[in-house]
Amino acid sequence: MQVIVAEQDFIDHQDGQWVQTSYNTRGGIHYAPNSNEPDGGVALRKNYAAIGYTYDEDRDAFIPLKPCPSWLLDEPSCTWEAPIPRPEGNYIWNEETQNWDLLKEDKFTWNEETQAWDLVEE
Repeated sequence: MQVIVAEQDFIDHQDGQWVQTSYNTRGGIHYAPNSNEPDGGVALRKNYAAIGYTYDEDRDAFIPLKPCPSWLLDEPSCTWEAPIPRPEGNYIWNEETQNWDLLKEDKFTWNEETQAWDLVEE
């Protein structure tokens, strides 16, 4: 499936299956435009379609990439959750220890080999 942004008039004149999505839908909740306030609107497809998301026809939902192998899909929201709830504060998931690490400011370095940010151990 490919994702495009198009007006309804364009869609009405195209062949194939088209699946509507909403900019204002996140985690199965519809929000007022440009806000974090739920507005009671129709939450289309659980999440707004984005690059890397997949459409699950059985769930009628767009699902983001799984961030870590241990994370589980929350069915009502079609978002991924760590096996242990995130504590209050600034934490990052550690897949190796299966726990949350306290994130300290300015403690990341860019790893050219892996093309990812590495946590600097003290």
